[in-house]
Amino acid sequence: MTTTVSETLRALALDEELKWRVPADPLLGPIARRVARRFVAGDSLEDALPRVAEILAAGHRANAEYLGESCRDPQRATAETDVFVDAAHRLAPGCSVSLDLSHIGLAIDEELALGNATRIAEATAATGREMIISAEGSERTDAILAVHRRLSERFGHVGITVQARLHRTAGDLPALLGLPGRIRLVKGAFLEPETHAWAREDPAMTAAYLRYAEMLADAGHSCSFATHDWDLIHRVDALLGAGREDAPWEFETLLGLGPDRLTAMAGRGHPTREYVVFGTEWWLYVCNRLAEDPQRLLTAVVDAGGPLHAPAR
Repeated sequence: MTTTVSETLRALALDEELKWRVPADPLLGPIARRVARRFVAGDSLEDALPRVAEILAAGHRANAEYLGESCRDPQRATAETDVFVDAAHRLAPGCSVSLDLSHIGLAIDEELALGNATRIAEATAATGREMIISAEGSERTDAILAVHRRLSERFGHVGITVQARLHRTAGDLPALLGLPGRIRLVKGAFLEPETHAWAREDPAMTAAYLRYAEMLADAGHSCSFATHDWDLIHRVDALLGAGREDAPWEFETLLGLGPDRLTAMAGRGHPTREYVVFGTEWWLYVCNRLAEDPQRLLTAVVDAGGPLHAPAR
């Protein structure tokens, strides 16, 4: 039953038409927005700025992403790039900028995505902050890694996200260890065939995550362990030993999920980071968050019945 619910939610997250229809629907829109506010800082950069400030004031690092994917209009992809450039100049120090390459043109043309990503890399370099490329479905992984490698030839601060679920990560990660930029290790939330990925609840996926975490730690490469799984967090913590301020690693959780995890790891001396997302294209993102743990549907039901503008923390 749980697997069926997760697969249904991930299938909904792949429906590009729904990302516009649901928020705009006069009946479904307000309900979905109540659910989204737990995971999303707001519709604009202006909404995200105070949330980032709160995270930094609490002693964590931050990561901000302007939500969007699968943009198929070249002019719009370039206009969306402007938002990331603006974010690079306006976010507080200590906050990285993350993005889906398909938001800025990868679904249209690799060269368009590279050009727009280069603008963001130049802006983040000028303001002394990291730029992190997010993970997408495995059908885009080759193109994402190709753009990342080309950016790495010019910039040392552009990181990449890798998914422990994907079988191909066993071959991708060693090559990435030879490039600069943070490696962000996640489980992976996308709907994938069994030939490409383990199920999230498969012990083999957990073993893979821990194996990759050990590779990153042994290499001393800048990295983030991005997960809300308490068991994984404790096991990675045990692998790393005592935390230290200058550690090349950090523990990361998403907004609305796991602030207790960050507090616990910060208490252990590890650097910590919270990932803040904003924008109007939140429907597909929220579906993936619910799919990761269908028990969150119970919380979503409660959120759906609450006032529209209640605080999200």
